[in-house]
Amino acid sequence: MTWDDLYDDAARERIVPEPAKRVPAPVRTPFERDRARVVHSASLRRLAAKTQVVGPQSDDFVRNRLTHSLEVAQIARDLAHPLGCHPDLTETAALAHDLGHPPFGHNGERALNDLAQGIGGFEGNAQTLRILTRLEAKTADADGRSVGLNLTRATLDACTKYPWAREDAREPLGVHTDGVPKTLRKFGVYDDDRPVFDWMRSGVDGPRRCVEAQVMDFADDVAYSVHDLEDGIVAGKIDLTALTEPAERAAVWRTARSWYLPDGDDAALDDALLRMQRVDAWPDAPYDGSRRGLAALKNLTSDLIGIFCGNVQQATREAFGDRPLVRHRVDVVIPGQTALQIAVLKGIAAHYVMQAAGRVSLMSRQRAMLRELFEALAGGAPAALDPQFRRDFSDADDDGARRRVLVDQLASLTDASALAWHARLCGTERR
Repeated sequence: MTWDDLYDDAARERIVPEPAKRVPAPVRTPFERDRARVVHSASLRRLAAKTQVVGPQSDDFVRNRLTHSLEVAQIARDLAHPLGCHPDLTETAALAHDLGHPPFGHNGERALNDLAQGIGGFEGNAQTLRILTRLEAKTADADGRSVGLNLTRATLDACTKYPWAREDAREPLGVHTDGVPKTLRKFGVYDDDRPVFDWMRSGVDGPRRCVEAQVMDFADDVAYSVHDLEDGIVAGKIDLTALTEPAERAAVWRTARSWYLPDGDDAALDDALLRMQRVDAWPDAPYDGSRRGLAALKNLTSDLIGIFCGNVQQATREAFGDRPLVRHRVDVVIPGQTALQIAVLKGIAAHYVMQAAGRVSLMSRQRAMLRELFEALAGGAPAALDPQFRRDFSDADDDGARRRVLVDQLASLTDASALAWHARLCGTERR
């Protein structure tokens, strides 16, 4: 069975039909072309200057959104092969999954959601769909409206982690690092992007995610948990040997419950940690920054990724046999113990890195800066906006649509450019 048999004409359809190239070019499949479009996009390049956990300007070693996306893509591609879904399609979804993240990561997302309350909120995944189908310039329809990168239906669907609207999203659980309850719902489409979303989801009943999106989401979870732990260790903020102390573990588990596992009890979390501590590469001494220490740390991350992916591959194959996992036919199976171990690693990073007092204070200043910058842009629009957003602002039909353009402009900025724009437009460069 070929890929053309597994992914039919509807899966390969684009919003705007594209004729054959008029100039000689390498023969590529539709999904290879999709991948190339994302790789060459300006939105992907900007991720190099956007926060992952530690700000990209703080250290050359730690990850930014771009390096994180590359690592997610590698994990997703490696997992796609044994599961039988298209590796190019899955890799493209992984490369694109964070395109919608604003400056300052989830903290910036929180600030923009507050600014966009009256127009349907802000969500990084919904912004990703908006970028891929509207904001990233590549193709226009017959009326001259941008359709973004004009990706195939299957690729867009694979990029959609939350295939539902805001009103259908569940209420968030837990609190932010400053103790404020979380209010940001997870959803995948704004109201004014609903037509392209409905086209993308044609023939799909309900909010079920395609298999390729599930692979991307799991790869993101694995990379997020393992690599953020690694960055925290290298930055000197995490010492895994400290978790041998019961009181230290209890404090970490309290954080894990408030962030990720509201029903997780200490015994289950202790057991999940113990299973990981049995991995040969788990450290028995604090990280010392040496090449030997870094090599050991890299071995640990590789082993954990291999274990998590191997468990999912085995569980999924046991459930569905050898048939290819394509589109909406079956689901990825994540064993409960694997999900718990991933959550434990996330909880460790949250406790030692994301809840640090200095970081909480910095995050408050970042949100205030984005609010001030929004007001400055609103007062200076359209002249204060980038050229492409000036046109969007002038073409907007009402105040809500104009406000969405301002949010689009802010979301497109990197950490560094947000600081520079704030200095220029809010006068801080003269203080």
